[in-house]
Amino acid sequence: MIKTQLASDKFAMTISMACVAHCFFTPTFLILTSGIFSFSFDNEFVHKLIVLIAVPVSIYALSLGYKNHKTASFMPTGIIGLCILVLVVALGESTLGEFGEKGLTLLGSIMVAFAHYRNHQICRKLECNNCHE
Repeated sequence: MIKTQLASDKFAMTISMACVAHCFFTPTFLILTSGIFSFSFDNEFVHKLIVLIAVPVSIYALSLGYKNHKTASFMPTGIIGLCILVLVVALGESTLGEFGEKGLTLLGSIMVAFAHYRNHQICRKLECNNCHE
């Protein structure tokens, strides 16, 4: 049977790191492959898509962690990180500038990934093998 808590935390951490990778490596990728691809990606669409996936998955994983462990120490970090990511997508590069958008995206992504990591560490510390099925 799938371990829902473990899977959702790992998926949420992966999404957070994908957000960072997209933010920092997409410009290089597009420059290097500009002659190969006949289409281009709308950068804002990708940002919105990642946040659209990350927010519900993260909320689910963090709330499930709280429900299973009754420990909320990781929740504020995760919620603040998610709020930062949503704020960055809502305001965009035109308001924040390129440096502001990348910096806040990096900060929010790291905060969300750290919250999920802490959630996972709490699970391992409590050795709760049956609460994740």
